[in-house]
Amino acid sequence: MAIDQEPVRRVAIVGGGSAGWMTAAALARFLPDGTHVTLIESDAIGTVGVGEATIPQLRLFNQHLGIDEDDFVARTGGSFKLGIEFAGWNGPDSRYLHAFGTIGRSLGLVPFHHYWLAAGGGDRPQSLWSHSACAIAAGQDRFDRDPGNPQAPAGTNWAYHFDAARYAAYLRERAEAGGVERVEGRVVDVAQDGDSGLISAVTLDDGRRIAADFFIDCSGFAALLIGRMAGDRWDDWSALLPCDRALAVPCAATQPITPYTRATARGAGWQWRIPLQARTGNGLVYSSAHLSDDEAAATLLGNLDGAPLADPKPLRFTTGRRHAPWIGNCVALGLAAGFLEPLESTSIHLVQSGIARLLSLWPAATPRAADIAEFNRQSQREWLAVRDFLIAHYALNDRDEPFWRERRAMPLPDPLRERIALFEQSGRIVRDEHELFAEVAWLQLFVGQGVVANGYHPLARALAADRCARFLDMSQQHVAATVARMPTHDQYLRAHCPAPDKKVAA
Repeated sequence: MAIDQEPVRRVAIVGGGSAGWMTAAALARFLPDGTHVTLIESDAIGTVGVGEATIPQLRLFNQHLGIDEDDFVARTGGSFKLGIEFAGWNGPDSRYLHAFGTIGRSLGLVPFHHYWLAAGGGDRPQSLWSHSACAIAAGQDRFDRDPGNPQAPAGTNWAYHFDAARYAAYLRERAEAGGVERVEGRVVDVAQDGDSGLISAVTLDDGRRIAADFFIDCSGFAALLIGRMAGDRWDDWSALLPCDRALAVPCAATQPITPYTRATARGAGWQWRIPLQARTGNGLVYSSAHLSDDEAAATLLGNLDGAPLADPKPLRFTTGRRHAPWIGNCVALGLAAGFLEPLESTSIHLVQSGIARLLSLWPAATPRAADIAEFNRQSQREWLAVRDFLIAHYALNDRDEPFWRERRAMPLPDPLRERIALFEQSGRIVRDEHELFAEVAWLQLFVGQGVVANGYHPLARALAADRCARFLDMSQQHVAATVARMPTHDQYLRAHCPAPDKKVAA
């Protein structure tokens, strides 16, 4: 039987913000000529606007759009990010970094950390990060990224901090230049075919009707489209990640502009710090069952680096995801698809990966059930993997407050429990090749939060003790020497990408 190959000619995106304009810019770049893309947003509807920290995968997204990195960082008032510092998670005075890039160098098929363990590294946990160029550079507030520089350290990687509203505006310029039509208005009705359930059009508050073949829901928690589709279901993960509220507030920028995000554990949640060129973004994620809103505001405002620039902005959420983010001719992206707290800066990445997945399975005018099922299967796999990585931060804590004791006592998903046991018994880390977080990320989480590896790869013993010591010494020396040649982060920003409101002599 012949399958309908008629292409999608009209696409409607409902909602702007980072999710909507990332989607619009990507469709403008990659969809064939003749495809009309409309983005509907209302200036009267605010955005959440807390996703100002990212992970390195965004670099690939920007590169695919042809974005110049210096221009992007300058226009968004951004800074560079070498990792996330976790303060207070393994006891009130503890600190460790989830650094990007590599740690050490593998020998043959044996990962580096097994040689580190064989040499007694487990007795000196902090020594692990002396083999990471990103960690050392972050600790010294240094940054260099030029891949053409022969002195640039191998194994480095970076992401960004930026103003989310400026990023959306930046992408809007590119999307509209690529032919995307923006329509101002608020969706008040959704027309669906009575037999198939497919969406045929949306009606705006001024009575205009916008028809399309395919709809993308970027309307945030409101889920204006996907929430109306037959079969829509929410997978509630609040029993595993019980924080359900957040407060966000900017404060005055401080010097130096540190090249890393900070996540500080508090009595019933955690506080973020995201340094931009003109301000610092801050927020507190917390459990309302353990902390009142007034107490949360006092905790947040009492732990800022500079004077607050606004009143704290509240956000309420239920952690989880839509069981099927693609139903019929509607795909949900961003907060319409689900919410995971920004502990590992994955919010924007989940939009990015959703866009990539959608483009790889881009439908004909009549969507096919097999494509929809595959999109939903891949989405579930990715979200579950990220969820478990976040859960591990809570489960492996070493704090005394009731909230944290409850997190240690909660039953873990089987894959996470088995992963922890594998590292404890043999120092091994095994991951699915499609998971977002690589072995080096899990390694830093385990070591940073006090998980002790009681064994290591037996082949690590094949390197004699004196040669193993020299190998580790050379690794540390190489990292220290390459970082020493890097400019400070502030110097790099002034020289390459100062924000329009921060232009000063380099």
